Amino acid sequence: MMRAGGWRLARPWLLLLAVGLAAAWLRYGLIESRAMGQLCSGVRRPSWCSGRQLLVLGFLHDVYGDLALAAAAWALVWKRPWTACLAAALGVFALELYCFQAGALALLIGCLSLLRWQAQALPRLPPTDQHRQREQQVQSQP
Repeated sequence: MMRAGGWRLARPWLLLLAVGLAAAWLRYGLIESRAMGQLCSGVRRPSWCSGRQLLVLGFLHDVYGDLALAAAAWALVWKRPWTACLAAALGVFALELYCFQAGALALLIGCLSLLRWQAQALPRLPPTDQHRQREQQVQSQP
C-alpha cells in the first residue's frame, strides 16, 4: 500500500498520463477519424465541428507548441511544482497534436523541473560511512 506522501509524488505523473490519453483521444478519435471528417464536411454539420476545426487550426499554426514553450519558460523562472506540471502537460498535449519539437522540449523541461522539485521534497537520509569498518581493521596484505 502506498503512503500518503507517495500519492502526493505520483499525482503529477498520473495527471500527465491522463493528459496524454485525452490528447490521444482528441487526435485519433476526433481529428484523424475519417468518419468525423466526413460528418463535419457535410451540409448538416453538428455543433461540435467548430471545436474540431479550432483544434485543427491550433496545430496548423503551432499554437500548442508556443503555449507549451511559454509554460516551460515560466516553469524555469518561477520554479513551482504546478508550473513544472503545467509545462509537462502542455508539452504532452503539443507533442500528441503534431507540435513535435516544441512539445518535446516543454515536456523535457517540465519533467526535469518536476523531478528536481520531488527530489528536494524527499527526506534527507544521513550519509553512510562505508569505509569506517575497513579502516579499523588491520590487514597484513593489500
